[in-house]
Amino acid sequence: MAEESAAQKNPENWISPQKILVILAHPDDPEFFCGATIARWTRQGHTVEYCLLTRGDKGVRDELIDRETLSRIREVEQKRAAEILGVSRVRFLNFEDGYLQPDLNARREVVSVIREVRPDVVVTSDPTNYFHREDRINHPDHRIAGQIVCEAVYPASGNPMYYPELLERGLSPHEIKELWLTLTAQPNMMIDVTETWDFKIAALKQHCSQIANIDEMERIQRLRHTPDSSDDNPRYVDSFRRIKFR
Repeated sequence: MAEESAAQKNPENWISPQKILVILAHPDDPEFFCGATIARWTRQGHTVEYCLLTRGDKGVRDELIDRETLSRIREVEQKRAAEILGVSRVRFLNFEDGYLQPDLNARREVVSVIREVRPDVVVTSDPTNYFHREDRINHPDHRIAGQIVCEAVYPASGNPMYYPELLERGLSPHEIKELWLTLTAQPNMMIDVTETWDFKIAALKQHCSQIANIDEMERIQRLRHTPDSSDDNPRYVDSFRRIKFR
């Protein structure tokens, strides 16, 4: 029983602080997809950075708004949310929202970030998940961001023959230890995030431009407890597909 309890408290089985790079498509993706896990990691002493491929310049409901204005709003919202979760840095690669493509240019930009940050762990979205809910199609940027990152992680980021111009910038090859895929239909890793679920909600509240009704968002998030728990005694879990390279 003692071994089981220890495994539940440290399912990752990391014995030292990790450097974790979260690479996703849009502002608010980290908070919605795995914000409670990010809060858990930073509070355990791990270092988390964000790299967002776009600035979310098409994140509107019905109204039209100047893209640059919206991008600036969303950058501010994202930085406030990241601060609540304990994230050390947020960077934006400035690809156009909604138009992501898994091309060589995007792959090079992600390889550049991976070689600069030199993380132990990279977190991105599952590129194979077209339908993450029964009533919704997964945003193509979510899938394509995952594809770009997976193709950057292997084989490009660790191979000096890929993008030799990065060597001239002092960005030497780097191989990560683990890749974690969020928004996946094939999880093999469950993280109990009950203790940090409130941090996730607090971070989501910073994304006012994207959430029409903050109170309703919070109500829905609090209902996302596991089936074996209750509203009065909830248990929350984040799911991932974890790939360990070594």
